[in-house]
Amino acid sequence: MSMQNTARSAYPTDAILERGAEVIRTEAAALQVLASSLDESFTMACDAILASRGRVDITGMGKSGHIGRKWAATMSATGTPAIYVHPAEAAHGDLGMLIRGDVLIVISNSGNTNELRAFLRYAKEIGVPVIGIASRLDSLVMRSADIKLCLPPTREACHANIAPTTSTTMQLALGDAIAMALMDLR
Repeated sequence: MSMQNTARSAYPTDAILERGAEVIRTEAAALQVLASSLDESFTMACDAILASRGRVDITGMGKSGHIGRKWAATMSATGTPAIYVHPAEAAHGDLGMLIRGDVLIVISNSGNTNELRAFLRYAKEIGVPVIGIASRLDSLVMRSADIKLCLPPTREACHANIAPTTSTTMQLALGDAIAMALMDLR
């Protein structure tokens, strides 16, 4: 018997399958809430991106950064020029990637990620519109954003409510929704 089979033998197959299904149901329910929460801010975000003379610069830290990379890839593949810029790298010289005519999208679950401060400040200084995606309206990201896409309050699929699961699923789906709307509009 392999080490992997020995470690798993304490957990019944039915319990493992049920936990997997529970995570998927939790995330699917959050996506339904997100779909129902879309409002004029979603349209404003699409309009701002369409009106941009430049590209879409996307940033986020940690798991939100991984989601941001996927947003940039999907947008680029569907006709909206986009790049991902790591916020810590931006603070060390890569802020120059953001130029007048661009749109900045900032993704953060808490909205209070310290590494985003320099990016947000620089965008304001050069007049680049900021689209903020976060779960707290009173956060740094949302206070700095010209267009606010607030994620609805939901629990993470993690029992301790700490592992980014449901929140990143909503971020991912929101990016896909924006990219598809933009593709249709183009």
